[in-house]
Amino acid sequence: MAIWAFAASLTFQSGRDLLRARDGYEHGIVPIRALTTALQHERLLSLPVLGNPTASRAELADQRIRTNTARAELERTAPLFQGDTTPALWNNLLQLMNAMDRLTEVRNGVDARTAGQTRTLDEYASMIESAFRVYDKIPTYSDGEQNDQTRAVVMVGRSREMLSQQAALIAGAVSEGSMSIEERTRFGELVTGRRLLYSMGFNLFNEEFQGLYRNLRGSAAYASFERIEDGVATAGRPDPSWATVAAKLSDTFDKLGGEVSEGITERSETLATGILVRIGVAGGLGLLAVAASIFISVRFGRRMSSELVGLEQVALHLANDRLPDVVERLHRGEDVCTEVEQRNYGTTTEIVNVGRALTTVQRTAVEAAAGQAQMRRSVNKVFVNLARRSQSLLHRQLTMLEAMEQRAGDPETLDDLFDLDHLTTRMRRHSEGLIILSGAVPGRGWRTPVTIYDVVRGAVEEIENYRRVAVHVAPGPCLTGTVVTDVIHLVAELVENATMFSPPHTTVSVRGEMVARGYAIEIEDRGLGITTAEMARLNERLAGPPEFDLAGSDRLGLFVVTQLAARHGICVSLRPSPFGGTTAIVLLPGELVVEAPDPQVTYSAEVEWIATGSGLPKRVRQAVPERRVVPSEAPQPVPGSVMTSFRDGWRRAEQEGGT
Repeated sequence: MAIWAFAASLTFQSGRDLLRARDGYEHGIVPIRALTTALQHERLLSLPVLGNPTASRAELADQRIRTNTARAELERTAPLFQGDTTPALWNNLLQLMNAMDRLTEVRNGVDARTAGQTRTLDEYASMIESAFRVYDKIPTYSDGEQNDQTRAVVMVGRSREMLSQQAALIAGAVSEGSMSIEERTRFGELVTGRRLLYSMGFNLFNEEFQGLYRNLRGSAAYASFERIEDGVATAGRPDPSWATVAAKLSDTFDKLGGEVSEGITERSETLATGILVRIGVAGGLGLLAVAASIFISVRFGRRMSSELVGLEQVALHLANDRLPDVVERLHRGEDVCTEVEQRNYGTTTEIVNVGRALTTVQRTAVEAAAGQAQMRRSVNKVFVNLARRSQSLLHRQLTMLEAMEQRAGDPETLDDLFDLDHLTTRMRRHSEGLIILSGAVPGRGWRTPVTIYDVVRGAVEEIENYRRVAVHVAPGPCLTGTVVTDVIHLVAELVENATMFSPPHTTVSVRGEMVARGYAIEIEDRGLGITTAEMARLNERLAGPPEFDLAGSDRLGLFVVTQLAARHGICVSLRPSPFGGTTAIVLLPGELVVEAPDPQVTYSAEVEWIATGSGLPKRVRQAVPERRVVPSEAPQPVPGSVMTSFRDGWRRAEQEGGT
């Protein structure tokens, strides 16, 4: 459509320019030719007055009136001509009208006889040359022959201007009775230029216009003028008949030039009409072609749009529903089918190929997700197997340590055994961390509630720098037995993190109290703290547990905390400490907190535990199958047991830490 509109506009513009040629001819060319002819006649009559002071001036005065009339007519029609021409042509027309302002000065020089014939001739020639510069800017058209005819008219017109100058020189010489050497030289130059321009213009004319000038060229008047041109250089005195012959021939040339110009204008109208007819035919056919193209494009576009919409829906279903559902099912451990349903993507070959490629991508993505899930399950199994094996060995080691503690009598040996027991406990926590990473549940646990005070003390026991921890938790509320192991592990990870990222001489405080939504445990260190951006990132991870990434092994503790918190609905968050460090807040939901029950026996899957008066468990051998009832009065810990060591170590830590 754009190409058709562009071509039609160019063709229409050409036709419009040719149609406007008539208006331009009437408003511009005709008045300019009339003014040019009037100036040539006035010049022809002015030079004899300069040569003979007694010559009659009546005819010159009448011609000046006709020149003034032609000038006034041009000034009147010039504004009408402005809309039918180019800026360059209009600019030259303004220069012509400005040049006419010198006409009064030239006339005064003729009347006062202060200007010579050659100077007067040049002044008129300068004004007439301004008119020919207007002709030179006549716009060209797409028709080559029309342009040649226009150029030929201008050349013959210039030839006729030189002939008029020759006639004026002859008339002045006849009036004066002689021709100066300067005038003869100027006449010879005019002869050469006139004949050259006339020959060039004549050859550019078509056969029709050449016929008009051929008749003139074969006439007796033209032959007489050529003899005059040849004889001026050698004649002693000018013949009075020369002026009459030159004037008549100049008028004849002017008449033929007008006829040819009018013929060219009429031909322009004919060409313009033909162009407009072709525009109508081509435009109509073009519109039909455009309409057909639009109709075909719309139908084809609708079909492609429908097929592309279907392809888009398939891609969105894959991205938003299919793959997320597959990934979610794989995370839950379900088996998925990697086969993809074949769809009808339409009839367009390219779209069908893209649809098939999309199906292949979907199948590959599902297979890759299934492979990743299988690899993750395999890694989890490895974690579980390694952890279970380690747990078995650690439980055996703890049993052996307990037996050694019961037999030890030396206090220093007992302290060393206690430290070894403590290291073993930490190793057990790390082993349980592998189980948690794999998504499984550690084997040890309680059936009955345990006080939160004992839970916090048990968590502190599982870290290395337990002597730096000050526990400010009042006895009272208990946790349900099913979450005790996980809460101990969670608090231990946070307390250990607090001791690691605070100076060795500082104390980590652990406080706990009942709040509206449950029980809050605050773990506060006095370290250097972390940046606001880092704290926001960590809180975001704690609020929504991310998928475990093997590349983030330096953050295993944080990942374990997020998994344990998400498993039981525990809220863990970080905030700046007033002392410059960081405070971790653990909010235990109200449904996990219960009133303290009477001490009862608790069993686990791998290790059997009994509750002491303080509420802390004591390990015993699995071989003891009978249920043991703990008396209501808290007995003293068995000498040499792990609890004895733990109690003594705890007291030493309080004494050394001043708490």
